[in-house]
Amino acid sequence: MIVDERMVTFINSMELPEDKLLEEIEKEALDAFVPIIRTETKSLLKVLLTLKRPMRILEAGTAIGYSALVMSAYAPEGSKITTIENYEKRIPIARANFARAGKESNITLIEGDALEVMRGLAGPYDFIFMDAAKGQYIHYLPEVMRFLAPGGLLISDNVLQDGDVINSRFAVERRNRTIHSRMREYLFELKHRKDLETTILPVGDGVALSVKR
Repeated sequence: MIVDERMVTFINSMELPEDKLLEEIEKEALDAFVPIIRTETKSLLKVLLTLKRPMRILEAGTAIGYSALVMSAYAPEGSKITTIENYEKRIPIARANFARAGKESNITLIEGDALEVMRGLAGPYDFIFMDAAKGQYIHYLPEVMRFLAPGGLLISDNVLQDGDVINSRFAVERRNRTIHSRMREYLFELKHRKDLETTILPVGDGVALSVKR
C-alpha cells in the first residue's frame, strides 16, 4: 500500500456503482485471483478518457478484458480499442467477456507477446494503457513512442510496485530485483525524455502519465 489504507478506503467508498456487467466481471476476476486495475486507478482512467476523448486506444495486457471494457464504456462513441494478451488461459475469457458486453466490433484482441505484436502495429494511437509485464515496460517504450500520436497520452500502471521501487535493490527479494531495476530505469527514462512530459502519481500501485510533445 503506497497511500494510507484508510484514505484509499474512504476515497473508494464514494465511487458510484458501475454497469451491472462490469461489476459481475470485476467480481469474477477477484474470485479467480486475476489481477485487474484497482478502483482508484479505474477512477483515474475514467477521468482521463472523459478529458482526452481518444478515438484510437491501445492496451498492453488484456487479462480477462475488464480494463478494456471500462475504457470502452468511457471512450467516445465510435472509438476503437486494440488490446494485447499473451496468457492463453485468459484469452478465451476475455473474448467471451467482450461478447457478453456486445463490444466485439469496438475491441480487437491480438494474441501474442506484447513486444512482438507492437513491432507490427502502425498506429497512430492517441491513448495507450500499459499494464503488461512490468519488467518489459522499458523494452516496450521505443515501439510506443513510434506510434503514440503527438499530444497522445501514455498511462503506465503498477510503476511503484507497492512502494518497493524506492528501496535499494538489496532490500528487494532476489527474484524481484530485475523488475525493480528495470522499473526504476523506465521511470527515469519517462521523466528525462525531451519528447515526453511525465508525472508519477501514487494512485493504486503507482501510475505514470506521459504526454508526447
